[in-house]
Amino acid sequence: MKQEEIRELEEFCKESRRLTVKQIASLGLGHIGGSLSMVELLAVLYKKCMHVDPKNPQMEGRDRLVLSKGHCGPGLYTVLAQMGFYPVEELYTLNQPGTILPSHVDMRKTPGIDMSTGSLGQGLSCGAGMAKAAKILGDDAYIYVIVGDGECQEGQIWEAAMTASQYCLDNLITFVDVNRAQCDGWIDEIVNMRRMKDRWEAFGFYAQEVDGHNVEQIYEAVEKAKGTKGVPNVILLNTVKGKGFHTFESLGAKCHHIPVSKEMEEQALAELA
Repeated sequence: MKQEEIRELEEFCKESRRLTVKQIASLGLGHIGGSLSMVELLAVLYKKCMHVDPKNPQMEGRDRLVLSKGHCGPGLYTVLAQMGFYPVEELYTLNQPGTILPSHVDMRKTPGIDMSTGSLGQGLSCGAGMAKAAKILGDDAYIYVIVGDGECQEGQIWEAAMTASQYCLDNLITFVDVNRAQCDGWIDEIVNMRRMKDRWEAFGFYAQEVDGHNVEQIYEAVEKAKGTKGVPNVILLNTVKGKGFHTFESLGAKCHHIPVSKEMEEQALAELA
């Protein structure tokens, strides 16, 4: 990737973080930690990797994204708005009456959302089904699924992983947002998920591990995954919950679903500036 492309992506990420904070602050609370930890991934996917059309969100043969950790919808809503799926002004209707942007993603309401999620553990099953369907149709679509590391404590994740491996779904690329925290605290203190890469490899996946805030590493990993045939892929993203703002990063495992006051918004945006 050229340096100019990297700079453009980094600027896109900076704007995504600004809009995400403003969006959640407009409501007064929300899932800000996990929304901010996946910004670079979403930027790379929508700007460099995915075959989608904002003017035709239901386009046949498009690539699809399943945000299995559906409570982090605000982060995805921001990127979809930046890409032109709907006006940026819609962001400030988050979870309000009549909004197209509910707190958890809903494919019936929001242009660009390919699967309704929020009940953790189910998204990878949906993604595996989409990948199998794409194989049957022969449309060359890639299916991208984002799961949380805390979500990987759900048994259904591993049932889906076995299915993806059984059917050799090499058009399925899963991302694990390894921010090491969940709503109840630090991952290791609840159910230890160490040696995550070994776990996925044991289930038949080709696994890579990268810095989840480095756009170049993410892009190269996606390209390598696309070149790996016969097995499903997983990319482990080492990230920080609330990334980009000391106001939120300093909360650690407590930065999950939190109040975001006008003062916190101002402090965060001043940091970004």
